[in-house]
Amino acid sequence: MPVVYFVIPCYNEEKVLPETEKRLTAKLKEMISCGLADEKSRILFVDDGSKDKTWELIDGYSGGNVLVSGIKLAHNRGHQNALLAGLMTAKECADCAVSLDADLQDDVGALDKFVKKYNEGCDIVYGVRNKRDTDTFFKRTTALGFYKFMAALGADLVYNHADYRLMSRRALEALSEYKEVNLFLRGLVPLIGYRCDYVYYDRHERFAGESKYPLKKMLSFAVDGITSFSVKPLKMIFNSGMLVFLVSLIGVIWSLISHANGGAAAWVPAIWSLWLLGGVILLCLGVAGTYIGKIYGEVKARPRYKIEEYKK
Repeated sequence: MPVVYFVIPCYNEEKVLPETEKRLTAKLKEMISCGLADEKSRILFVDDGSKDKTWELIDGYSGGNVLVSGIKLAHNRGHQNALLAGLMTAKECADCAVSLDADLQDDVGALDKFVKKYNEGCDIVYGVRNKRDTDTFFKRTTALGFYKFMAALGADLVYNHADYRLMSRRALEALSEYKEVNLFLRGLVPLIGYRCDYVYYDRHERFAGESKYPLKKMLSFAVDGITSFSVKPLKMIFNSGMLVFLVSLIGVIWSLISHANGGAAAWVPAIWSLWLLGGVILLCLGVAGTYIGKIYGEVKARPRYKIEEYKK
């Protein structure tokens, strides 16, 4: 029987955490009793510098529930870094680790399917949503656009997969070799290349609390994903520059011909061309600046997280 760790990153989850601990404990006990998981299996909560009572709850659970462990990061490092901290900690103790969110939107009932796939020889098992009925029209549309855009840029992403996945110890060891500071685990994990499979499930409504991914964070997350796995936006800048140059050249020639024939003054369309060109230049500088900023972060090579406390 494998030692299975459930890794749950948490940020200000005091409203949902009691129910999460209750359901995951019941599920893990069920898996242990039916021989799917070893008695050394654990539920590992990772507190990502929460401002509410999240860590107090985790600390209490780890003291009263033998199946619960907890990690407290020294400060808020973001969902991806908190998840990585949990996975790297689980790597030292577990045969496989399943990552899932604390909000109970990921179907806890599907956990045994992940472990069964692992027992069949899979190193990575992706949780894939059957449908996106719980999302708003805006979120469904933007998510679909994001996956299609990433595919067009050449990134290898699993469609309708977030961070609900199982990874074997071998896969976690391979993941630890990727040292980039700008983390986008949905894109990194497929690069590992070991045998994988899929578990399909229905995503639920959030049990309690507020979403930790408002529009601003979703856009930032999308930009991180795009710039972490493709340089095509830089190539698009070059192509756009060539296009604007040709259009501007045609505009200048047309203006001169029009002015020679008694038309509008040559400087009128030239002004609009300058506005257009200025906007394109600023856009291009912004894209290039994003890549330069990522290089700056990687070169500094600061630690991705610091563990302040670990309750085993």
